[in-house]
Amino acid sequence: MTNPFPIPLNALRAIEIVARRGALAPAADELGVTIGAVSQHLRRAEERLGMELFERTPNGLRPLPALKAALPQLTSGFTALQDGLASLKGSDEAILNLTVGSVFASRWLIWRINKFTSLHRDIEIRLSVTATMLDLGRPDIDCGIRYGHGKWPGVTAELIGGTRYQPVCAPDVANRLKHPADLKDVPVIQDATTMLSWEAWRKEVGLGPDIDLTGPIYSDASLAFDAAISEQGVLMAADMMSADAVSDGRLVRPFEHAVEGPLGYWLAVAKGRRESTKLRAFRAWLKQEVPASVRGYVYQSRA
Repeated sequence: MTNPFPIPLNALRAIEIVARRGALAPAADELGVTIGAVSQHLRRAEERLGMELFERTPNGLRPLPALKAALPQLTSGFTALQDGLASLKGSDEAILNLTVGSVFASRWLIWRINKFTSLHRDIEIRLSVTATMLDLGRPDIDCGIRYGHGKWPGVTAELIGGTRYQPVCAPDVANRLKHPADLKDVPVIQDATTMLSWEAWRKEVGLGPDIDLTGPIYSDASLAFDAAISEQGVLMAADMMSADAVSDGRLVRPFEHAVEGPLGYWLAVAKGRRESTKLRAFRAWLKQEVPASVRGYVYQSRA
């Protein structure tokens, strides 16, 4: 009888991780073996298959076309195995492990977790707050909130909001802004991590390239928000993230002119992952809470 698995499961897992991450070290960490052992897994697998799986480049290992085409099936297969094992031993439906970025955590989620837990007293949310895009296929992560285009390999993503954005600043700074051209006379906070486009907003309001926008630079998005609140200048921010600060008067939207961009916040889950009860509850809560939080702000007039 033909062996349906001519490559050992550990070797297949090593191939899947390296193809997804582009390096040997993540596979070694996850499998609990040495980098040399992972390298041996790949070499022997290629020998048994009679084909090369990876292109060796100065920037790491890149899956060749055949492996690239098979990668989604491998990833979803291992995710399904993890979920099957969790079901077999009784998965912990009482804990939702969620990975998020610092701005989403500090400006939106942390103020609302109690709303979720009051509705679902049997579910505890555990946050992993990091700027790094963690592997959602890990067994210790249920889902993540990611900002971007929503198209990540091995991930199923559902848009939850955050596509509208515009400048915000403290009320005293806003008093100096009557028209967009007045931005030349105030500091414009530069968030080095942002994906929001000042250029798109400038084009929308007719602000020409001859007007320079300069100001303090921050490499942490949450600190950039604090800088805007502490009157250091004007910051470009997603309406969803600035809604609370606008509502309580710490920030205002001086021009009331938002741009709808192609990026947003997405609920991201590893492809093939079983829809657990806790994840289903969190998804349903986000669908209600996100629109309510954006609609609920009260614009603070400068008049």
